[in-house]
Amino acid sequence: MTPDEERNRRWRLALGINDAEDEKALSASDMRLSRALGALYNDSPGLKGHGGLGASAPSVARWLGDIRSYFPAPVVQVIQKDAFERKGLRQMLLEPEFLGTVEADIHLVADLMALRGVIPDKAKQAAREVIGKVVAELMERLSQRTADAIRGSVDRTRRTRRPRFANIDWPRTIQANLRHYQAGHRSIVPERLVGFLNRRHRADLDEVVLCVDQSGSMATSVIYASIFAAVMASLPGIVTRLVCFDTAVIDLTEELSDPVEVLFGLQLGGGTDINQAVAYCAGEMARPDKTHLVLITDLYEGGDAEDLLTRLAWLHGLGVNVIVLLALTDTGSPAYHPVMAGQVAALGIPVFACTPDLFPDMMAAALRREDMAAWVAGHDIKAVAPNALRDTELPTG
Repeated sequence: MTPDEERNRRWRLALGINDAEDEKALSASDMRLSRALGALYNDSPGLKGHGGLGASAPSVARWLGDIRSYFPAPVVQVIQKDAFERKGLRQMLLEPEFLGTVEADIHLVADLMALRGVIPDKAKQAAREVIGKVVAELMERLSQRTADAIRGSVDRTRRTRRPRFANIDWPRTIQANLRHYQAGHRSIVPERLVGFLNRRHRADLDEVVLCVDQSGSMATSVIYASIFAAVMASLPGIVTRLVCFDTAVIDLTEELSDPVEVLFGLQLGGGTDINQAVAYCAGEMARPDKTHLVLITDLYEGGDAEDLLTRLAWLHGLGVNVIVLLALTDTGSPAYHPVMAGQVAALGIPVFACTPDLFPDMMAAALRREDMAAWVAGHDIKAVAPNALRDTELPTG
């Protein structure tokens, strides 16, 4: 095919089949591709050669099969999202035949979670399998980095000459054993290890509380937060809690051994009472100076905003390491209440968004009580400036 012919082919596929000349110019394979796209993007169903998406799961499943044969997974996910929005296909998520063909990603998991209460029994197992597949993929991607970043939560003020492998201080160990360098092997054979002691007693462990807004706008963030909570709960050396909220508060800490069960325990949507959730978390804190509260919310408060600010200031003053994440998403581009964010930042609390890839490093820095403003700046993240809009009214319930 010449460059001009290929260009004409692409234009015909982009514009759709409009006459007999278009049909003759396209191969049988291109005709199937055009019909598959036209079923979704053609707003004039009377045009020749274009069908619509029927209201049955098998027809949608066949259409998805065609789409998956023509495009890579990222493009398929975009097309699926358009189908849900343009053709009202969310009801198809309730059909097991449909769930068996759909290209699963974190956004589909959010849709399934939102529809959890109306999914018929025949589709629940298929929905659970879809969610389990996405969770397994995310766990594989995120768990090792998280474990490497914060494993052990070691006390770096106390040293030992009999450290565990994960707690060896390699720079100091090498320095202490330079005289044992073996030229023939071009390596050092250490006679003395230098490392850190584990925090062995629960009373000495740092506690991480992930307090997550499960309102509809935070769907992706709550999924990532739940998975990170499950990973962190499996690590020795720290205590991890997961608290989710809308206008009610649900403590999912006891479910963290099963991330899929955690996600099925969520109910996306509804209003938001951040103050109530923070009050619950505060009531569970036995040792404020060893507690890290990561509040994940867009700060659109439906409860008492003034009381929330007072409570956050109080916790910060007690020594709780409070961090506000406006989003925990792949884009790291949050939509949030700028007034409330500026007021929280004015308390000396860092307020910013984070991506899942950066979250393990952020959490490790928090556990070390590093200057989070410096950490944010070092990772080219834009933090909310304090008092930026101090004269504007706060949101009220």
